Amino acid sequence: GRLNADNARFLLLAVLIVLYMLCGAAVFSAIELPTEREAKERWEERLENFTRRHNLSRAELRHFLREYEEASGAGIRVDDIRPRWDFTGAFYFVGTVVSTIGFGMTTPATVGGKIFLIFYGLIGCAGTILFFNLFLERLITVIAYVMKSCHERQLRRKGVLPHNGRRGSGSSEVDSLAGWKPSVYYVMLILCVASLIISCCASAMYTPIEGWSYFDSLYFCFVAFSTIGFGDLVSSQNIRYESQGLYRFGNFVFILMGVCCIYSLFNVISIVIKQSINWILKKLACKCCHRCQRRLFRSRRNVVMPGNVRSRRNISIETDGVNESDTDGRRLSGEMISMRDFLASNKVSLAIMQKQLSETANGYPRQMSSNSKQNGFSGGVGALAIMNNRLAETSVDR
Repeated sequence: GRLNADNARFLLLAVLIVLYMLCGAAVFSAIELPTEREAKERWEERLENFTRRHNLSRAELRHFLREYEEASGAGIRVDDIRPRWDFTGAFYFVGTVVSTIGFGMTTPATVGGKIFLIFYGLIGCAGTILFFNLFLERLITVIAYVMKSCHERQLRRKGVLPHNGRRGSGSSEVDSLAGWKPSVYYVMLILCVASLIISCCASAMYTPIEGWSYFDSLYFCFVAFSTIGFGDLVSSQNIRYESQGLYRFGNFVFILMGVCCIYSLFNVISIVIKQSINWILKKLACKCCHRCQRRLFRSRRNVVMPGNVRSRRNISIETDGVNESDTDGRRLSGEMISMRDFLASNKVSLAIMQKQLSETANGYPRQMSSNSKQNGFSGGVGALAIMNNRLAETSVDR
């Protein structure tokens, strides 16, 4: 049962992710494709004008541009920027590696660097993920402690808890408060606010220093903090900054805090998604059960109906037929009685069933009384015979 539920949850989540990706692809294609086509048309027009003005062939110009693309991949740019592989640039690079951001602006070009990156990233990414998990545990502990203190203050204001901390009339509330845990939705809200505050503060720093718009700075914060790392906007790439040391330190602190908060937020959102998937599966299971019961009820003609059982037995509040569960409500509604509900309502033990099954299999069926035959419940083979015999016994007037 547990394995089937996990498999159903996994399949439903895979289907939802695929649908989510298809919807995202459709939206981004509709938004970005016209701009891409316009940019391509403008580039083709500029390329044609340039070759005509300087009397160059299209093939020679394309060959030159391919060489520039190779130089750009090695870190060479038209504008003056700081060296990619000095110690500061290398430290920035390993930070993007272990944090799994991977902007792509700086990549190893040598075989030795690529081989070293494989082993270095294997250990570094694992250690950083462990650090994020430990950070998440401590962050949730702090949030739970603060929210529990606020909850305790609210109870004291309402008079449920005594102000001196002694257990009086509210001892049950004190006991329940010991096991109180904050809601995952409150934790998600707090992490959202914290991530938004860090992103806004970091954007206020990036906008004047990097020369980006405030919206582009917010966009960079989400891409960097979520470790997506497109690389279209990368901080700390110019050769000189005002207060360069202070800016790089602030950049490091903001990226570290932002990645930790967004990572924690992703984990909490995954819990909410899992709860939503469980709710969807529960609703689907309920609908499927009702449909199967209705189909089985319509397909089987000679089915034992609860109305027949109750009509042959006088039920009072002192008898065994008291409505103690939701199964009795289903019986009164006219739905088919299940074997489990039937055995539970008539208090047939498993030992009696096994004994009667053994007698039936060995060829020694029980002798039915005259009252049983008159009630019309005799006959049948195997488990059906046992159920009919038991019905005959319970239907005898006492």
